[in-house]
Amino acid sequence: MTVDPRAALDRLIAALEAHYNAVVARKGEDDPAVDDAYDVLADAFEVYDDALGTVHGEATPFYLAEEEDEDEDDEDEDDEWSGDEDDDYDADDLADEPTGLGTR
Repeated sequence: MTVDPRAALDRLIAALEAHYNAVVARKGEDDPAVDDAYDVLADAFEVYDDALGTVHGEATPFYLAEEEDEDEDDEDEDDEWSGDEDDDYDADDLADEPTGLGTR
């Protein structure tokens, strides 16, 4: 069943507002209200993006990051970048690279 994109957009806007309100009223670093609002916002975005694509053939320019399992984080600790791997690259190289920014 296809969701109406307008209804999905209204739900997304409400989820954005609820997330903002949860962040403003945060009660500590790990406030479950913020986590819940985050999850609702992510779900609302996915529904809107899917509805927009299904009905109008369009997509938003945003992508949700994939959540990693905490167990995977333990395995990756040995693979972290130490800074030694990039000895051949220095600050002078940055000056030679284009920034992609135009002048006005």
